[in-house]
Amino acid sequence: MEYEFQRNTLTGDLHADFSQGQEVLGFWFVEELGDSAEKYDAICQNIAKLQSNDLKHWHLSGKTLSIELDAEEVRVFANDLENDEDIELEETMSLYNDESEAFCGLADFQLALESWRVFIDDGY
Repeated sequence: MEYEFQRNTLTGDLHADFSQGQEVLGFWFVEELGDSAEKYDAICQNIAKLQSNDLKHWHLSGKTLSIELDAEEVRVFANDLENDEDIELEETMSLYNDESEAFCGLADFQLALESWRVFIDDGY
């Protein structure tokens, strides 16, 4: 999994670029995690519980994105994907969800999470 973290020096805005197919991870890091040490600590604690089999599954709902973790995989997804409303589309149409959902391994996510914290702690 490839990623890069940046800060706009003029505006201070954070930006996280993840490889194709995993773009939503970047949105999650910026919009849902941000520079919150509390969220970071909670996620790290739950990752440790998952790795020691003290926990089977963990979920955190955000403003627009949510994250689900188990001992092997992480899923980041737009909250709208969990909406139970059926959307009727024409037969030749389909919904585009590639930028609304991404999966990665727990170990890869943990490395990205630690890199994000170093990036934030170093003042971007």
